Amino acid sequence: MTQAKSFHNYLVITAGYWAFTITDGAIRMLVVLYFHQLGYTPLAIASLFLFYEFFGIVTNLLGGWLGARIGLNATMHIGMGLQVFALGMLAVDPSWLSIPYVMAAQALSGIAKDLNKMSAKASVKLMLPNNADSTLFRWVTVLTGSKNTLKGAGFFVGAFLLSVAGFSGALIIMAGGLFAVLLITWILLPDEIGKTAAKPKFSTILSKSPAVNWLSAARFFLFGARDIWFVVALPVFLSTLGWSSTGIGSFIALWIIGYGIVQASAPKLLKHGRRDGAAARRLAFILSAVPAAMAISMQHFDAQFVVISGLVVFGILFAVNSALHSYLIVAWSERDHVSMNVGFYYMANAGGRLTGTVLSGWVYQTSGITGCLWWSCAFLLVTWLISFRLPSQQNQMRGL
Repeated sequence: MTQAKSFHNYLVITAGYWAFTITDGAIRMLVVLYFHQLGYTPLAIASLFLFYEFFGIVTNLLGGWLGARIGLNATMHIGMGLQVFALGMLAVDPSWLSIPYVMAAQALSGIAKDLNKMSAKASVKLMLPNNADSTLFRWVTVLTGSKNTLKGAGFFVGAFLLSVAGFSGALIIMAGGLFAVLLITWILLPDEIGKTAAKPKFSTILSKSPAVNWLSAARFFLFGARDIWFVVALPVFLSTLGWSSTGIGSFIALWIIGYGIVQASAPKLLKHGRRDGAAARRLAFILSAVPAAMAISMQHFDAQFVVISGLVVFGILFAVNSALHSYLIVAWSERDHVSMNVGFYYMANAGGRLTGTVLSGWVYQTSGITGCLWWSCAFLLVTWLISFRLPSQQNQMRGL
């Protein structure tokens, strides 16, 4: 594949990933705000996302194996199609929107999201030669960072469309837009992306690389630490302070947009630093101090000020740590196993999000936002401890 063709495919995949991510962020904000308006408790709202995260775990475990057999182009578009269907499922008469029904729709959305993400991330590795580490780091971080920026935009879109078009109207608009993107990217991308010559057996879905396994474990606790206080606790907490739905959506959207910009800038921020396990370990330890400092400060200062300022610091540090992880999983994977390793890694990511989502509702309901922050600190300290098992020299990982 020529360099120009590789870059063209990268741009098409990135554009499709962007469109999908807007709908993913928008659904999250729509469901949280809409069901909070209906009087659901934080724990009940958290339960709506259980299947979303659980089936994300299953999808990541199996999706990499499926992508290696049928191609990453196919799995990416299957994900888009499932997301369109999930949006349509929720755009029904409000009387249908029971907790089990919404959980089922969220299950499809979770499968769709992780098929799409795994396909996009793994494809990047296959578009570059083995010795293009700097380009790989830049492409992965730009893809990841821009995705999170657009997810932030999705939070804003969800809150805005809820206020102007209603719950069902917002979902119909997004389903139509994503379906159009599906058709365009299907036409523009070659079918062979991600297919391997040797079809992997089902028994090989679990990673056999110690580095990938430890990185996946660190990822579990890293994202659990974020979602413990971000998914349910933060929007509900801001709502109790009198913030409007649009205000909450806009604020969280701006945070995620900024977070994505920092992620995309990680190659510059780490230009003269290390890009290995030692760097990930150091960043995790520094990050663990932020929620602890916030929890302590809330006893002495205005809670709203502490949350807003703390989010800025947390977002910057978390973004760099996450970007480094996303690069390492791709860099440490063999070309023939990249989709399976990326899938295994994002299975752990989804497991952390599932755990964090459940704890976000339960801990907030029992201990408030301060309790969520202490739990976040504990998870980050576990991330730091696990990171001691990550290789500290990049050249040790060649060929793994």
